[in-house]
Amino acid sequence: MTSLWLRLDGNGPRFRQLYRALRAAIVDGTLAPGAKLPATRALAGELGMSRTTVLLAFEHLAAEGYLAGRHGSGSYVQAVPAPTRKPASRRAAERAPQLSAWGTALTASRRRPLYSGYVSERPHLPYDFRYGAPSMADFPLRAWQRCLGRRARRAAARAYDYGHRQGSPALRAALAGYLRRSRGIACEPDELLIVNGSQQALDLAARVLLDRGDRAVVEEPGFEGARHALRAAGAELVLGAVDDEGFDPAVLAGAGRAARLAYVTPSHQYPLGGVMPYRRRVALLDWAARADAWIVEDDYDSEFRFAGRPLEALKALDEQRRVLYVATCSKVMFPALRIGYAVVPPALVEPLVRAKAIADGGSPVLEQDALADFIGSGDFERHLRRSRTRIGARRAALLAALAHELGDAVEVCGANAGMHLVAWLRDVPAAQVGALCRAAAEVGVGLYPVSPFYDAPPPRAGLLLGYSALEERDIRIGVERLARLVAQRGDKRVGRQGRQRRAALLR
Repeated sequence: MTSLWLRLDGNGPRFRQLYRALRAAIVDGTLAPGAKLPATRALAGELGMSRTTVLLAFEHLAAEGYLAGRHGSGSYVQAVPAPTRKPASRRAAERAPQLSAWGTALTASRRRPLYSGYVSERPHLPYDFRYGAPSMADFPLRAWQRCLGRRARRAAARAYDYGHRQGSPALRAALAGYLRRSRGIACEPDELLIVNGSQQALDLAARVLLDRGDRAVVEEPGFEGARHALRAAGAELVLGAVDDEGFDPAVLAGAGRAARLAYVTPSHQYPLGGVMPYRRRVALLDWAARADAWIVEDDYDSEFRFAGRPLEALKALDEQRRVLYVATCSKVMFPALRIGYAVVPPALVEPLVRAKAIADGGSPVLEQDALADFIGSGDFERHLRRSRTRIGARRAALLAALAHELGDAVEVCGANAGMHLVAWLRDVPAAQVGALCRAAAEVGVGLYPVSPFYDAPPPRAGLLLGYSALEERDIRIGVERLARLVAQRGDKRVGRQGRQRRAALLR
């Protein structure tokens, strides 16, 4: 009887259950090649299902080559290749896959996490000093929803087709006007490329401009996302020193002289916060012109400046057209929007547009057009002005809390602009930063070490403290708990007393 060996799994429609059961019997040899299956009417009666259900299962098996029907005779099992049951050896099963040179370079440095400050796999922490995260409480969500809804309601059928490869013409025009007003960049819409966040722009630039073995100059310390993109493209990285004035172009006269590309954050060095002065900007531009090289300017958070006058972008000085200006809406809007943009030298527009088309075929159209309306209505820049005020108040609260709770035990840098600062802890050994961060997480405080931004571990303990998404009260509580943990670093007492001190922080 068929029911002795045929078992249905009870999952989903019955014809799918029968199909899976017969397929398994054919694959494992219970039904040998050439075996004749029972008639559909007989099998239906035996299994207590309709003949139509059995016919559907047989049709699926025949379409996939498991069965063949013979006119007037019935359905017969076809010979099928037996699947590999297990690897030839344990060593073969554990062998790493053979990757391309790009894939090998991408995974070569497993010890460095990707975007360590943007996505945290640990549970939500109430006092999380995560950097680069905007506050959704500050965002005018209803104004954005109106722009998005209006575009969705009025969209013609063609709006649901693939968009322009270079990005929405309306958005590129709106961004060109905004960049003239805010960053001093005189560009045309045809020089802009819309991308899925600034990271994609960095990846495309690395692929288009660098061959394997080419040198690329990066800041030390610097943004790990740029280093990943450049290393994956096969670049040999040349580390350029950073000081209080940001990137020092002196490296370009030595090891970086033959570089094809330099990646910099001149308006607010990431992560230490220095601002590149005019003389260094001119030196960098002169080097690019002489060396026939390119500069990637990452202007990731220049909208938030709290001391001194607003700075023009390096791109605003780019008379030789050697600078690719990259920016994102993730910090001024919200990360899920996934819209970034690049102002591209005319000679590179076509290669980068083609690279973008190969990568993903284009960015979502509806959101781009809604963002164009959001900028055109003035809501975008009104939001920036309000956010600048609120983030400035949180910055002031963090500086005051660090001074009050830690005093001379902390040295702060990079606090004049942006959404984060760096706190160097004088009383904590560099080797204990990881333990400090883990202990802080236990009492609800999210801390992020500065070490991932260095190619080699820094000689002292540093934390990257983001303040843009925390309320002032939460900032004060978080710093108070941090200060107590720092004080414990030098306390040799452990055991019950140490656990009691930590538990007291939660009260």
